[in-house]
Order: sequence, then C-alpha cells, then structure tokens
Amino acid sequence: MLSLADVTYHPPATARPILKQVNFTIQPQSLTLIVGVSGAGKTTLLELIAGLATPTGGKILWREQALQAVDLQELAGLVFQFPERHFCGLTVLEELRLGHPELTLEQVQQVLSTVHLSDVPLHQPPHLLSGGQQRRLALAVQLIRQPYLLLLDEPLAGLDWSMRQQVMQLLQELKQNWALLVVSHDTRELSAMADQVWSLEQGTLVPAGSQGQTLEMPCS
Repeated sequence: MLSLADVTYHPPATARPILKQVNFTIQPQSLTLIVGVSGAGKTTLLELIAGLATPTGGKILWREQALQAVDLQELAGLVFQFPERHFCGLTVLEELRLGHPELTLEQVQQVLSTVHLSDVPLHQPPHLLSGGQQRRLALAVQLIRQPYLLLLDEPLAGLDWSMRQQVMQLLQELKQNWALLVVSHDTRELSAMADQVWSLEQGTLVPAGSQGQTLEMPCS
C-alpha cells in the first residue's frame, strides 16, 4: 500500500506550487485513475512517486514507512506518454536487457508472455512493432524490473480503437497482480475499470467519482 501525505511540489522557478498537499492511497491489486487537463501536474505527480523528483513538502509512504527517492525508484515502474519514443535497443531482446544483461531468455519470454508478445521475434526492432505492441513492450520493460507499482502516463494516447482495446485488456489483467496508477485526460474507457478516480485541478487532488463513473475532460 502506497500513500501520499500532504505532498507539495513547488520548484523555485515557478510562481505557484505545481502540487498542493496531495493526499491519497493506492491499494494492492487495484487501478487508480487521476484525470486532469494538460498542465494540471499529472506527469509531475508520477515523477515524484517514481523517485525522479523530490517533494517540496509532505511524505510518500510505503506500508506507513516514509521513502526517499532512491527507494521509490526501486518500488515503482514508470511508463511515460509515447514510451516508444524512448526505446534505445535495436531489438526487442536488447530493449528488455538494457540495464539487465543477466536476464535469461526464459525470464525474457516470461515477461513477454505477460504482455501478450510471446509471438514477437526477439530480434525484431521495436520501431517495427505496431502501436499496441510498442505500448505492451514498454510495460514489459518495466515489469522485467519486478516493481510493486506501475505508473502509466496517458497509456492510450495516439492509439486507434483496436489498439486501445488491447492495452485496456492488458491493464485489466495486470491489476490482478500489481497496483496501477494511471493519469490521463481521457477517461471514457479507463474510468470503467478504475477502483478509484481522482481529479487533479490546479495542483489540488479531489475525489472525482466512484468505480464505473464516466467523466468528460477537455483535451487541453
């Protein structure tokens, strides 16, 4: 169980805090959805939980123990928006082994099976995969690290209807074993599978509805 307690983020270069006393808890085997317009601070919130930035105030706790950035980096796996733009490996195998050269082929195949990419050749260049396959490979890159929490920034962005359905089905399956935190401005499909929905408005997090509620958010 991960909790944020009065987390504030106010970089010196900004006139106002990006996040103001954010409080919420993510339960195991659940999907938490945070909605908000572009610039609301959604990506910043993910970066704080992933240990890529440090809160100005408040605490991020795992099982009631306050964590530092280095601890959060081990705990969480972050998939950025359009993660395919960040692929560095020349092949699927190389992408999965970046930073993990000790991984066996069995471990690689196991994680590919988890994201339904078992049929993709390991020598396939990532940029030749379909959009849906690339998003699933990005998830596999994080799953190979065995995190407790998966953080996803706009996981459906730029995908057509068929590929969106593939990714949504995978998220539904992943939440059976992991805690997921998803941020998005588009909630039409995601809110139906969310266990809790929050709205981020001008740096403040407020409850946005219960499971199954569909929320309409502007794109900008």
